This record gives sequence, C-alpha cells and structure tokens, in this order.
Amino acid sequence: MKKTALGGAIAMIGCLACHAATAQSNVTIYGIVDSGVVYTNNANAAGNSAVKVPSLTSSFPSRLGFRGTEDLGDGLQAVFVLESGIGMDTGTMGQGNRLFGRQANVGLKGSYGTLTLGRQNNMTFLATLKSDVLGPNLFSISSIDPYIPNARSDNAIGYLGTFSDFTVGATYSFGRDASSAGGPAATNCPGEVAGNAKACRQVTALAGYNTARFGITTSYDIMYGNTGAAAGLTTSDSSDRRTTLNGYAMAGEVRIGAGIMARKKKAATRANDLESNLIYVGASYPLLPLLTLDGQVARHDVKDSGNDSTLVALRLTYFLSKRTAVYSSIGRMKNAGQAAIALDAGGTVGTGLNQSGVSAGIRHSF
Repeated sequence: MKKTALGGAIAMIGCLACHAATAQSNVTIYGIVDSGVVYTNNANAAGNSAVKVPSLTSSFPSRLGFRGTEDLGDGLQAVFVLESGIGMDTGTMGQGNRLFGRQANVGLKGSYGTLTLGRQNNMTFLATLKSDVLGPNLFSISSIDPYIPNARSDNAIGYLGTFSDFTVGATYSFGRDASSAGGPAATNCPGEVAGNAKACRQVTALAGYNTARFGITTSYDIMYGNTGAAAGLTTSDSSDRRTTLNGYAMAGEVRIGAGIMARKKKAATRANDLESNLIYVGASYPLLPLLTLDGQVARHDVKDSGNDSTLVALRLTYFLSKRTAVYSSIGRMKNAGQAAIALDAGGTVGTGLNQSGVSAGIRHSF
C-alpha cells in the first residue's frame, strides 16, 4: 500500500515537472500554400506566348516552417526557425534544393535584441518589407532583381534589435551561399576557405525608424566571390554591392511605399560589371473590407547603357477568409536596347522585347 502510494506520488511529481517544462517552451508550425496560372506574351525571341503554373512564387512563395521559443528566465529566450521553400508546380524544395532553404537558424532573444546563427534573412531582405507593396508577387521588382526575395546568407551571424521606433540590424557571413544548384538562391559560393577569409564573405546592415503612420529604412549589402561562383564573381576581390533607401506613409487607408536600390557589381572580368539604380513606387488601397488593390511602377536604369527596363503591375486580392484569398495580377515590362528582363519572376522574354501578362491564383496560410 505504501509502495503504491509512493509510486503514485512520484508519477504525479514527474507529470507536474514535465508540464512545467512544456509550459516554458513553444513550437509553432506555420506555412503558406500559394499557386496559380500565368500567361505571358513574347516569352522567346520568336514572340511566342506561354501559359504555365509558376514555380518560384505566385503572390507569395509557398513554405512550411517551424518556429520555437523557450523561456530561459529574466526576459531571455532561446529561439529557432526552420523554414522550407516549396515549388507548388512540382512539389520540389526551393532555394537551391535545400531542405530548410528559407531559414535555418538558432539564437537568443532578449531586451537588447536577437542574436542568431545559421542560414537567415539578411538586412536587404528586411529593408523593403514595408515599402514594397507587391512584395514577392509574380509581377514585381523581384523580377527586375531576383536577389531581393532571395536575400539570405548561409553560415551567418545575425543581430536585430528594436528600441522604441528605431530598428538596427546586421549580418556577417563566412560563406554566403553553399548551394551550386543554380539560380538566384544557389550561386555556388560556400566560402570558409583556409587562408582566404574574404572568399564568399558577405556583410549586411540596416537602420530604420518606423511608426504606424510612416517609416524610413536604409540598408547596405556587400558580397564577395570566389572560384566557381555565379554572376561573374569568380575571385575573392570581385564584389556585388547594394545600398537601399526605402520608406512608406499612410494617407488615410492608402499605404504608399517607395524606394531606391543602388547596385554596383565589380566582377572578375569587366564585361560582367554592372552599375544600376532600381527605383520603385507603389500603393495599396482597401477598396472594400475584403478587397485590396495594390499597384507598383518601377524603373531599372543601367548606367552608361540603353538597356533599361520599366515595370507596371496591378494586383487585386479578395479575402475569402482570414487565411484564404484569391487574386489576379496584370503587368507589363518594357525592355529597351538589349534588356531581357521577364515580367514574371523566373520567366523568359525575348531580348529587347516588351512583355505583358496576366495571372490568377489562390493562397492559403496556416
């Protein structure tokens, strides 16, 4: 009888201890599934059109994620994020065939900010979140510079802190991109080379002031190359630098966002050098409580070249519920000279040809 009572008491204490430990930690599973159909003209040099299910994005890139926190006491938390990109057209993994290609990091969060280690969104990714009203939409500034929605760094140390309305952050990567699968998220620059600390290094920084009615953010991003890296960055002395200034303001219910990204690429060979400015302005307006219209105009100006491009895009979104929406986008990309920037992210266009398109899809978040 005493043994039975003692056993029951031990079991109860164990249960309470287990419950207390569980109560201090939290893991959330979340995601977005988003897919549609897109039509574009002039998809090749012959001027033929194309109809397809997009791969990289539709209105948002699809993903599956796990986010966790543990309370360590005195306002300190352990945090982690594991987030996988999904190609909804085929079910494949995104970001260079990485299992957790969108994010894979762990860190500590306290009153002085968050410190993280691993693959993570860098400051260029964060800088345009509030000013770019179309975000990673299929027709958007992401088509002009595919790095914007893929601004992540492997092998990185990151910091982000918000103090009242001010935000500061930075990342330092010892090897910015370890995947050689190709594309903007897999540029074959793993770095961490003995005797060459500059190889594939990347540094990004951000400073911003944001309120409910307006905000302004600036960011700096420089990446270095190494042997075998993509985009002509095949030496550790070659570099690609982006500096941004972005802002937004509320005019009644309308959110207006604008920004400029100045880019200077110094490649291993002069033929691959690039100096350009990407300027954009857009607005988001809730026509009805469940219906939102977003629009954006952008200009890509290449220095000392006539190979410039201009984008105009509109998106109409109807919310069937808090988590589910249907949408349609129309857009046009005007390419001058030898420019060949496709209207749809990841798409194709004949050199020097203008391109128009329309897309429609459905998005669900969980």
